[in-house]
Parts: sequence; structure tokens; C-alpha cells
Amino acid sequence: MYDMIPYTPKASWNKGKLVGQKLPLKLEEIWSIRTRLDLANNLRELTMFNLALDCKLSACDFIKLKVMDIAHGENIQSRALLIQQKTGTPVQFEITKKTRTALQKWTLFQSLHSSDYLFGSRVKDNFHLSTRQYARIVKKWIASIGLDVTSYGTHSMRRTKATLIYKKTTNLRAVQILLSHTKLESTVRYLGIEVDDALELSETIDI
Repeated sequence: MYDMIPYTPKASWNKGKLVGQKLPLKLEEIWSIRTRLDLANNLRELTMFNLALDCKLSACDFIKLKVMDIAHGENIQSRALLIQQKTGTPVQFEITKKTRTALQKWTLFQSLHSSDYLFGSRVKDNFHLSTRQYARIVKKWIASIGLDVTSYGTHSMRRTKATLIYKKTTNLRAVQILLSHTKLESTVRYLGIEVDDALELSETIDI
């Protein structure tokens, strides 16, 4: 006879974790983080923060950006085009003036060449920043302004500008193009528009 081993259920993978989409940053939160990085003279992370907001890329694409993706020679471009790793589809993004200024300073400071990664790994030579390293940096930004780090992540950087654009313009088609979504329904779900709009409508009703 075999001894019966009592079954001990494993804890759910999401126990104690916030499940669902990560929150986007609000405008005042963006400036709080940006100001702290600027005052700390943290050029690397200031450049990373500004570019992550502008490009609206997934972490796997963002960490692999090279100088050649955003510059022609020594000139930082106002727009860039990238082929996304997961979908193989092209996506275009803008690079605002403050981001171009930071990129110009960063590439010169690091003496980066066209084929170099913008944000190299500090662990491996000639390798890009890892998604885990990037996630830790994002959490540090979030914690620096007193927000709950479990509610935010690298995807917050992708969602932030898209959400702000929608709230200002309500132009879903524009946001769909910027995020390179093939279906408008995907953009609606991604931004959580129906839920947010319903809550905002409810908040206007005082009974």
C-alpha cells in the first residue's frame, strides 16, 4: 500500500497582486518625475523617461532602440519609424523638442554611434537594457512620487500619452494609429474608455 500524500493547494499566481491593466500617469505626475530626474542630473533616466512617453512602444521594442532608429547622423529626428517585434508591423512616433534635446545630450555624453543601443545594459557589454532592468527603473520613478508601484509598470509608459491624447481630443482613430492597433475595439479595451467614461459620467450626477 502506498501512503496517501495530502494535497496542498498552491497559492494562486495572482494572490496579493493587482491584476489588470497598469495605470497611465497623469500630467502632474509626469512633471513630478521629470523634475526629480532633472534636479538629480540623471540624464540617462530623464532621456529614457521622455522617450518612453513619446514613442508609446512596448517594453520589448523600447529597450532595443538604437541611435540609428531616432537619428540621421548627429541630428535627432522629430519623427521615427520602427518595425514592432511582436507584430512585425511598422509604427511611427513623434519625438518632441524636450526629448530631442535630452537625446542629443545623452548620445554626445555617451559618445554613441549609429549602431549602438540608446540604453545599454550595465551588466553585459554591447547589449541593450533588459526588460527586467527597465521595469525596476520604472518602479523607482513611480515610488519617487509616492504612488503605489503595484498599480504601474512599463506598460504605463506606453498607455500614458495615448490616454492623454484621447482625453483631450476623444479621437479614437488617431490613438489607434499611434498605438498601431489593427482594430478599433482593441484601442477601446486598451484605454479602458468605456469604464472610464461611465465612471466620469456617474461622478457628475449628485443625488
